[in-house]
Amino acid sequence: MASSSFVLSLLCLAFLISVSAEDPYRFFEWNITYGDIYPLGIRQQGILINGQFPGPDIYSVTNDNLIINVYNSLTEPFLLSWNGIQQRKNSWEDGVYGTNCPIPPGKNFTYILQVKDQIGSFFYFPSLDLHKAAGGFGGIRILSRPLIPVPFPDPAGDYTLLIGDWYKANHTMLKARLDRGKKLPFPDGILINGRGPNGTSFTVDQDKTYRLRISNVGLQNSLNIRIQGHKMKLVEVEGTHTLQSTYSSIDIHVGQSVSVLITADQPAHDYHVIVSSRFTNPVLTTAAILRYTGSSGLAPIPIPGGPTTQIGWSLNQARTIRTNLTASGPRPNPQGSYHYGLINTTRTIRLGSSATQINGKQRYAVNSVSFVPADTPLKLADHFKIGGVFRLGSIPDAPTGSREYLDTSVMAADFRAFVEIVLENKENIVQSWHIDGYNFFVVGMNGGQWTPASRMTYNLKDAVSRCTTQVYPKSWTAVYMALDNVGMWNIRSQFWARRYLGQQLYLRVYSPVESIRDEYPIPHNALLCGRAAGRRTRPL
Repeated sequence: MASSSFVLSLLCLAFLISVSAEDPYRFFEWNITYGDIYPLGIRQQGILINGQFPGPDIYSVTNDNLIINVYNSLTEPFLLSWNGIQQRKNSWEDGVYGTNCPIPPGKNFTYILQVKDQIGSFFYFPSLDLHKAAGGFGGIRILSRPLIPVPFPDPAGDYTLLIGDWYKANHTMLKARLDRGKKLPFPDGILINGRGPNGTSFTVDQDKTYRLRISNVGLQNSLNIRIQGHKMKLVEVEGTHTLQSTYSSIDIHVGQSVSVLITADQPAHDYHVIVSSRFTNPVLTTAAILRYTGSSGLAPIPIPGGPTTQIGWSLNQARTIRTNLTASGPRPNPQGSYHYGLINTTRTIRLGSSATQINGKQRYAVNSVSFVPADTPLKLADHFKIGGVFRLGSIPDAPTGSREYLDTSVMAADFRAFVEIVLENKENIVQSWHIDGYNFFVVGMNGGQWTPASRMTYNLKDAVSRCTTQVYPKSWTAVYMALDNVGMWNIRSQFWARRYLGQQLYLRVYSPVESIRDEYPIPHNALLCGRAAGRRTRPL
């Protein structure tokens, strides 16, 4: 332990020398362990961080440097990823198997990353196997720098709400089920901050306004949230200040994060915060308590019902979520010197999802390719120029209609290109897609088959910029994205069983200059495994 602490000190010193003096740094020391948890009233084996389930929130400010030393005290390899953190020029720290070797049992790894030019609400989670079904997740909040204006007054309090579907089965049992070629069963319940019905409460003072940062950290279900007797004003979505529309309830799809403001303008009672599953039969429901100081007990008003299977309701709500063009972001002018609607796209990528059986087992695919992990992280193979690990072009730019097959799918992309990505869903479920390393503009979504004529319906004025978007049944969603972040980036279904069984790919954004101007060098402390084992990173 002493030697690892000494090495950590050296790493931190080297890192701090490399960053500018105006960028503060924050240190975190995390121990990952198993522990007993009782989220749905029965004992389960959970994954804890410093004994906590969920894990501790990360508090930071734009451009802060985060140094997170993670000790893996589990009996299996472990990795953490940072949903929505863009890792500017630094896919080395992304924390998925395509970029990082897992932390072996009994060992540690120090993530050294920066929340560069970001604000907003995000979360972290364990990215290997089905660890996410056991915990290991927590909230991330990135506050604006003091001199950058925020388009609403400082709230009286700031709460994190981690909502998600949950299974009573151990994560190893769920993984074994998927490995046998079976689908996951229907979840057993919904958690709010790791607790079942009425297990969590939030205290408020009358007539004050509070911010709720809500993330759907579940495995597969879209969720709806509403608060008895209160309205929610949407102010931020995954790092983008939004038009401040008011809602009675909000759909939050798997992997998405939003911020809302609520005002405690009701009589001093306890009020239910209700979360229920969307597009499911039966409907799962749970609740937390919004407790006024001096509460006289439960409010006598009815508990509000929520939407259930209505697709049109959810689609119409999604279209109302727009960027606040008068608000600042991490910088006073978040759009910089250009506007996304005035840039010509240089490439269209269409990604069609599908479910199938391959060799008698359940698999999921993108453009007919069902992803299989390589024996070496793709980023390491790319850096050390190790052949035979993956090949560029192993996934086509558009659906081919061919039969699904297994491959390690990596798509080549050019640095500084401006691309259109169309996510196509021919199934009867609501999908959710995420792209690591980026935010993208959600310019359009609609039912039916996408065609070039669909561009006539795009929002080229104030589309919301985010990192996770939904695709409705038998529908499409189109996004615009500037490829301004060199690296190896995971594009994935946020339905974790689908991702585990192949519904993902990697986008290799490449700069031929291969300069530290475009991408940071391999970290001194990078773990090396697979065919990269025994090689050297670089001198400390």
